[in-house]
Amino acid sequence: MNSHELALKIANILDKKKLEELEIIEVKELTTLTDYFVIAICSNTRQTKAVSEEMEYLLSEDGINPRHTEGYETSRWILLDYLGVIVHILYKEDAQIYGLRRLWQDGKDISF
Repeated sequence: MNSHELALKIANILDKKKLEELEIIEVKELTTLTDYFVIAICSNTRQTKAVSEEMEYLLSEDGINPRHTEGYETSRWILLDYLGVIVHILYKEDAQIYGLRRLWQDGKDISF
């Protein structure tokens, strides 16, 4: 599975949740960190943790595991690094503060 397909798979898993916002941004022309960001905005920290854990579990059933995770301690901004795709699951107040979309505004929006 390539990084584009993985980003779509992740977005489809997350799209089944009652998220505030969900988007895929292609950033491979802008950074060497990854090819895609999937950004999910949640209404509370319980939701960020639950959504992250379920997504991680469903992907692991297909043998897809993150290389690195962080943020589970506070559940305000959970990051899961799947190499070609970095997933950001944020509490809405933190999403407004950090403005990831604004920072990566030159990235290409990907429909799913």
